[in-house]
Amino acid sequence: MPAYAYAPFGFTRPPELDGRGAEAPVAIVGAGPVGLTLAIDLATRGVASVVLDDNDTVSIGSRAICWAKRTLEIFDRLGVGDRMLAKGVTWKVGRLFHGAEEVYSFDLLPEAGHKHPAFINLQQYYVEQYLIERARDFPELIDLRFRNAVTAHEDFGDHVRLSVSTPEGDYALAARWMVACDGANSPTRRRMGLVWQGQTFEEQFLIADVEMADSPFGDRDAPERWFWFDPPFHAGKSALLHRQPDDIYRIDLQLDAGCDGRAEATEEKVTPRIRAMVGDRPFRLDWMSVYRFRCVKLERFVHGRVIFCGDSAHVVSPFGARGGNGGVQDADNLGWKLAAVLAGDAAEALVETYHDERSHGSAENILNSSRATNFMTPKSPAEALFRAEALRLAHDQPFARRLINSGRLSTPCSLEGFALQTPGTAPVAPGRPAVDAPLDGGAWLLPLVQGAFTLVGFGAVALPDAPGVRRLGVAQASDAYPCHGDASGLARARYGSGLAYLFRPDGHVAAVFDAPTAAAVSAARRRALGAAPMREVA
Repeated sequence: MPAYAYAPFGFTRPPELDGRGAEAPVAIVGAGPVGLTLAIDLATRGVASVVLDDNDTVSIGSRAICWAKRTLEIFDRLGVGDRMLAKGVTWKVGRLFHGAEEVYSFDLLPEAGHKHPAFINLQQYYVEQYLIERARDFPELIDLRFRNAVTAHEDFGDHVRLSVSTPEGDYALAARWMVACDGANSPTRRRMGLVWQGQTFEEQFLIADVEMADSPFGDRDAPERWFWFDPPFHAGKSALLHRQPDDIYRIDLQLDAGCDGRAEATEEKVTPRIRAMVGDRPFRLDWMSVYRFRCVKLERFVHGRVIFCGDSAHVVSPFGARGGNGGVQDADNLGWKLAAVLAGDAAEALVETYHDERSHGSAENILNSSRATNFMTPKSPAEALFRAEALRLAHDQPFARRLINSGRLSTPCSLEGFALQTPGTAPVAPGRPAVDAPLDGGAWLLPLVQGAFTLVGFGAVALPDAPGVRRLGVAQASDAYPCHGDASGLARARYGSGLAYLFRPDGHVAAVFDAPTAAAVSAARRRALGAAPMREVA
């Protein structure tokens, strides 16, 4: 029996089958982490959506498990962050082994002063459960429809018409925008005849989720990521281990080239492999699968009124935890833009900037993922020699450790130089994501600046009143807007004293000022909403 108790959500008859229903502002296809994140994000902005999924349970198997700091900050804004932290396994240290010897370790968040850890491990089924339960807090804005399979769609230019099949019949649903969050095998993408660009790797890896109360790997109270090249228990290959909640360990094992992956994903084949790794101790196989790497993306993420988000738009190898995290960051980028367009605050061209920015983010993820995959599975004698020498030297030569690539772990991409940002120079430059910092009274900076356009002054800088912009003072006093102390000094150290930052609703810096005026702040906000910059404003 699996450790997680899967329970069907059931089918609710949609109103369209009885001749009722109205046009939806947004139809989201897929109730995985990305689709649910987008629905909740839109709901926090007052935008209604219909979420359509052909299944009626959370995903089977733990699948995505590593959730990065930036993703946790987004989930915190959406109301599920604390629950994820309470259940998840927190970690920040990774250890890398060559053979039986540890070569080096790394700390992903060595400095203090951040609300969220570098990573937590939490099975995807828990993440989906928490997001579904949170979505149900918005019954007037989020219409969750399980066992509603989208079979066709047509883009009419000002709306999309979706054909939906259910156990009780078929119906049509009209929506202003359709967002395909229907995964790596996206039926939407296939119907439209869109093809991947990128690289597919022939190498296969076995995933096994193993329930094990007594682990030989590290300190239970200080969980870590362990990666092996050529371990004694899996000679000539690589292996990866993460601890998850419920005494579940995720184990990835590289398989022989050309092997039959389906034949390998059986209890008879997997049990001896795990036994060789963990020794003579009790364990139970909770889930297993075999996967082949793909590092690919669509040429365009926006096609008229059909938008691709998450794995439907891009896929990477799992080493580096860039898939699920990248998809959640897609939704974070798209949600506020769709809301602004639907509210009439921005032209529809703003949606195109979602493609510009997140195609850039996915390309960065693919580059890192491809490099890691090529290092782990060399394609030529020269690459194999380079890897062998890098691993040999890394035992006692620190410079060589930088050459080893077991997966550069997920970090948010910078949007410096993209059109929505007002150019400028600052410790956190326009386009970069916000950096957290503790404030007096137990407050944290990031929760205060995300969700809406927010102007924050650090130290002695006056903040003008600009329409559509919240204000916040740090280490200053004002009767016109909330202010917080900075006794630790970390906020001013990270942002610079005497500067004001305009943050976008997704937490990226839109502009920086040393003497902001209402006109300059308004111009930066308009630019961030897709309007051309005004020449008369510096």
